[in-house]
Order: sequence, then structure tokens, then C-alpha cells
Amino acid sequence: QVQLVESGGGLVQAGGSLRLSCAASGRTFSSYAMGWFRQAPGKEREFVAAISWSSGNTNYADSVKGRFTISRDNAKNTVYLQMNSLKPEDTAVYYCAARTRQAPTSMLREYPYWGQGTQVTVSS
Repeated sequence: QVQLVESGGGLVQAGGSLRLSCAASGRTFSSYAMGWFRQAPGKEREFVAAISWSSGNTNYADSVKGRFTISRDNAKNTVYLQMNSLKPEDTAVYYCAARTRQAPTSMLREYPYWGQGTQVTVSS
């Protein structure tokens, strides 16, 4: 099993920055991939970004390219999401997810492990 613990959510003004962290514990492998998804009220959960644990290959949703950066610290088993130039449309609950294969897929159903979510609110 894999446990995911998220931190870093909060309230920020439009144009500001925030960094989310997700620490993985339990039985982990270098072939894992980890990703971030988000869900706004009344909307479906959507893909944000993902990274291959071993290679560092990344995948981003078009809506966040150039603004968000996903990275990982292999020694700490932690993945980060640096969010810059935040917009009110980025307001959502952000979820960390993991899978046991290395491809950083955007497909929701390919991630069996999930964190509890952390609220990000961007004010105008």
C-alpha cells in the first residue's frame, strides 16, 4: 500500500504563487508515477500534471502549461506542484495521486492511490 500526505494549500490573490507538496510513504518503487488532479465545485475532477518517478518525464494539462511546474525529490519520496500566476479559475481541491507504473498518464482511472485533497483558493 501507498499513503499520500498533501500540504501547502491555502488562500492566495490572483497573480500570486503557491507550492503544494505530497509525501509518499509505505511500499514505494522507483517506477511509480505521481500526479496532481483538481476538482472545482460542481465540476468533474481534472488532470493537472504528472511526473515519472524514475525518469522525471512530465505531462501537463494545457490550462496550466507555463504557469505550473511539477517536480520530485527522490530521496524524500515527495512530489511538488509549484503554481505561479494563479487565476481565480484555479480555485479547486487539489489531489495528489500515484500509480505503480512509470508513465505519467493523464487518465484519472489509472491512479489507484489518492491523497485526501487540499483546498486552493485564488481571490480576485
